[in-house]
Amino acid sequence: MHNHHCAAIHRDACKFFDAEVRYCTYIFLNIRKIFVNLHLIMNVENTKERLGDGMRLDTTLGMEFISTPEDDICVGRMPVDERHIQPMGFLSGGATLALAETMAGVASMTLCPDAMCVGISVSANHLHAARKGDMVTAKAQLIHRGGQTHVWRIDITNTTGKLISTVTVTNFIKQR
Repeated sequence: MHNHHCAAIHRDACKFFDAEVRYCTYIFLNIRKIFVNLHLIMNVENTKERLGDGMRLDTTLGMEFISTPEDDICVGRMPVDERHIQPMGFLSGGATLALAETMAGVASMTLCPDAMCVGISVSANHLHAARKGDMVTAKAQLIHRGGQTHVWRIDITNTTGKLISTVTVTNFIKQR
């Protein structure tokens, strides 16, 4: 009787222990998932620090880069003022391309902080006009992350959210 009682206690303890191990594993995996998700945030702050405050195209044109909770999306904004317009008062396609290529570059630099990231291809479709006084927002979405290339699709919208341009940028990634 004593051995039977001990066996039952042992069996119950093993069930309890197995349940505890499963629960701890579940908690660990969820904490790990949260940590990984936090780590993968598109945090452009370090990239902006590495770029510094010097005279570059992005600072000259007033571009602003914004961190996002997604690891494959980067967001930026640029005002449309006298620096960006063509003679008819609309946002210049060249300024739009400068914003898109710069966004893709900042995003690739953020994903690969120890690499040199340079644009090797830019393709755009300008769909609608933005006018002086607008604020355009660029949302860069990573559509391919290879060992040596990143391909970004950048949608640029005006203040009302209307899509004005869609741009595809391919960056070459060279590890240092």
